[in-house]
Amino acid sequence: MNTYVIRRRSNWKDAAELEVAAARSARVGNEEMPDQVRWIRSYVVRENDGRLGTVCVYQGISAQAVREHAERAGLKADEVSLVENTVIVRDDPLPSVKAA
Repeated sequence: MNTYVIRRRSNWKDAAELEVAAARSARVGNEEMPDQVRWIRSYVVRENDGRLGTVCVYQGISAQAVREHAERAGLKADEVSLVENTVIVRDDPLPSVKAA
């Protein structure tokens, strides 16, 4: 599988909406597409309009599979980019929260 970064801009008004979407995304990936797409992690960002967006890291068999996952989960995928390489300077400074 390849690694992809997905940018979802201004999709949610608050954390409660995002939590519902995250559960739906996890279910679609785990139950409907387990051999095609894996959600690795997401960074939640506050957009300029005050809404929440995300930068998500996924693994997938193709960019099309990653987009199909988003469509099935009812999520936008504003940008899907193939990761060329990873450079880790330090561990993630933010505490992680396990998704459903």
